[in-house]
Amino acid sequence: MATYDVIIIGAGPGGYVAAIRCAQLGLTTAVVEGRETLGGTCLNVGCIPSKALLHATHSLHEAEANFAKMGLVGAPPTVDWAQMQAYKADVVGTNTKGIEFLFKKNKITWLKGWGSIPAPGQVKVGEEVHEAKHIVIATGSEPTSLPGVEVDEKVIVTSTGALALSAIPQKLAVIGAGVIGLEMGSVYARLGAEVTVIEYLDAITPGMDAEVAKTFERILKKQGLKFVLGAAVQGAEVKKGMATVRYKLRKNDKEDAVEADCVLVATGRKPFTKGLGLDALGVEMTPRGQIVTDSHFATNVAGLYAIGDAIQGPMLAHKAEDEGMAVAEVLAGKAGHVNYAVIPGVIYTAPEVANVGKTEEQLKEEGRAYKVGKFPYMGNARAKAVFQGEGFVKLLADAETDRVLGAHIIGPAAGELIHEICVAMEFGASAQDVALTCHAHPTFSEAVREAALACGDGAIHA
Repeated sequence: MATYDVIIIGAGPGGYVAAIRCAQLGLTTAVVEGRETLGGTCLNVGCIPSKALLHATHSLHEAEANFAKMGLVGAPPTVDWAQMQAYKADVVGTNTKGIEFLFKKNKITWLKGWGSIPAPGQVKVGEEVHEAKHIVIATGSEPTSLPGVEVDEKVIVTSTGALALSAIPQKLAVIGAGVIGLEMGSVYARLGAEVTVIEYLDAITPGMDAEVAKTFERILKKQGLKFVLGAAVQGAEVKKGMATVRYKLRKNDKEDAVEADCVLVATGRKPFTKGLGLDALGVEMTPRGQIVTDSHFATNVAGLYAIGDAIQGPMLAHKAEDEGMAVAEVLAGKAGHVNYAVIPGVIYTAPEVANVGKTEEQLKEEGRAYKVGKFPYMGNARAKAVFQGEGFVKLLADAETDRVLGAHIIGPAAGELIHEICVAMEFGASAQDVALTCHAHPTFSEAVREAALACGDGAIHA
């Protein structure tokens, strides 16, 4: 029986980052992982492979739509789907091998197999039981489905199946207009599929700033995506390789259907905790199946901690990474902390969409006095030069103190630009602080500065 300071169950972004930080802080560390490769859902069948396909198909769009405008003349490329899949697999493989290297470098033990917790301080992997002073659950999440919609990962698929279809579908139905549905929908739309997105709510991307969501929907429609909003899916049937998705409009109970040769179920995710033995241990859970933790990620069972998608909060890889570092600090006797008010969100479509902090809707609900600074990308020279002039930057600041409360960006490099505001918010900066900071020209980042200027006397180029 091996004994460790820390055993972490799950080698996704939260688990492997926690392990590396624990090892750096001098704790003997082991990680339990049942997959053949490290990195969890994000690296193997989520964030990373989807970004590879998004990049490949965006490059295809550029060749088809914009090369000729720039004097790049020639036949547009054809799609070798098998090679695109091989490229995606190579990207994933390079990254998973990188984590294996980091485990060896930091002397972290990989306990290969699926873990359970038979008693406090013990983790069972296969037939072996290992002991640890501290156990961290970082088991992530799994896709949810709907009643009457049976996933087979061939015709009716989750995001996992959507990343590895045997062929590009002619018609794709997407259930759910959240991040996963829109990212994968845009991938297949650029590959020539007819994409229909069915969403239960009356707007796409629930929880997003409403103005950004409307602009985003308009841009995606121009790209060929069709939307059926306010529609409750009643079920899906597969006959002879074709699926029929039945739905009912919430406003008038009118029933209709969409036919497709592939259906992506993108209705969200739920914590993956089965098989751990949490019931027998008496671990407190929320009604949604999340593990209840305190401000130091501790459960109600002594020595047992949890992070990432398995606990409350946004299901984001970078949130899990932050929690992984923080819990490691706590276990090493230091002060681990996560600022949940400054966790950005990004949708990696083209254009990208990014946000941090409060939305206008939230500020209105709170009754907080605020001001808005907006700047359109059409006023940004760099954006126009690369055919990406759609969208805008919106900055929200306190009406009295000018302190930055949130930012919402739809446009080129939004996922990179948002971090300027994250840092500003972390330091309690004002919109004027951002406005007075010199930004290089010509860059996309100038749009952020202009939005900050718009919170004061006005933007220069709008």
